Amino acid sequence: MLKAEKIESGYGQSKVLFGLDLEIPDKTVVSLIGRNGMGKTTTVRTIMGMLPLRAGTIRLGDEVVNGYRPHRIARLGCGLVPEGRHVFGSLSVYENLYATSRNDTQGPWTLEAVYELFPRLFERRTQSARTLSGGEQQMLAIGRALLTNPRLLILDEATEGLAPVIRQEIWACLNRLKREGQTILLIDKNLKEMHQLVDRHHIIEKGRIVWNGSSDELMAQPDLVNQYLGV
Repeated sequence: MLKAEKIESGYGQSKVLFGLDLEIPDKTVVSLIGRNGMGKTTTVRTIMGMLPLRAGTIRLGDEVVNGYRPHRIARLGCGLVPEGRHVFGSLSVYENLYATSRNDTQGPWTLEAVYELFPRLFERRTQSARTLSGGEQQMLAIGRALLTNPRLLILDEATEGLAPVIRQEIWACLNRLKREGQTILLIDKNLKEMHQLVDRHHIIEKGRIVWNGSSDELMAQPDLVNQYLGV
C-alpha cells in the first residue's frame, strides 16, 4: 500500500527525519510510536505532501508520489485525521462532512454510513462544529476522512485528550475498520488498547525507525518500552 524508503524531511534549516523507512501493507494496521518530538507528525506531514521531501522515496501503491501536493495525495487515497482535529468550526457537522466527501469514488462510506458509525454526529448534524466536545470533533474528523473512501487512513494522535468513554468509542470504531479491511497508520500512546488492533508497531527515535515488530513482541520487552516510550 505505502512504502517510504530513506526519507528525509524537516522544517526550514532543521532536519527532523534522517533516512526513515516505513512500510504499510494493504489491509493492515501499522503504528508509529515514540516520545514527543521524535518525528511522528513530521512523518505524517511528509507522506501527505505537507512538508517537502528532501531525500528518499515515497510510493503509494505502484506510484512514486515524491513532490506531489497534498490534494493530489489525498485523491490517490490517503485520508488524514490530523493531530488537533482541525474541523471547520464555522461550518455545521453536515457541512464539514459534505465539504470533504468524494463524489467521484466508489466505496462503502457515505454520509449515512458515517452517521450509522457515529450516531452523535447525526444528532448534531445542524450544530456548529466549534460547539462540539473534543470527542465529538474527533468523530467528525474521522468521519470526514472516511468520506473520501481512503485506501490508507492516517490518524495522528487518535485518542489524545479524550474522555475515557469517548476513547472507547474511537477504539471500537478502529477495530471495526480493521475487521472491514481498512489499511491504517495509527499514532497513539495507549499500548494496551493498540495491542489487539495493531499488526505491526514501529518505534521512532530522533527521526529514525529503531525497532519494529508485533504487539506481542513489543509487550514482551518492557525494557524496550521504557527506553523509547517511557516518560
